[in-house]
Amino acid sequence: MHFSRLLRPLRVHARRSCRAYAASPASDVNKSSPPSHKSQQTKSSTPVSSCPADTILPGVNYLKGQDPVIAQADDQYPQWLWTILQSKVWPDDGPGGKAEQVQRRQENRQRIKERNFMSTQ
Repeated sequence: MHFSRLLRPLRVHARRSCRAYAASPASDVNKSSPPSHKSQQTKSSTPVSSCPADTILPGVNYLKGQDPVIAQADDQYPQWLWTILQSKVWPDDGPGGKAEQVQRRQENRQRIKERNFMSTQ
């Protein structure tokens, strides 16, 4: 789902007057041949979203009486949105650097989780 849609004013199309919880004809086409997101993203510079444009996104609108949220075309979203799920790669800048601090913090969190789990047993 595209949460950046909440930050923009809604554009409601006249042909979309109610929510559609059942599969639409556009989603039936996608079911027959599942897209390979990684191969499509590497071949072209345009990202591939999880739903086609003008798809109603149920559950995204959380305000009472709000119009349904409709997905936009991929080029309408900011570029940083397509890289938000990629893990951060820290450059190795020697002992005491940022990469080592992040690694020690992750290891410490894991030790705390394991210790808390063992104390409940």
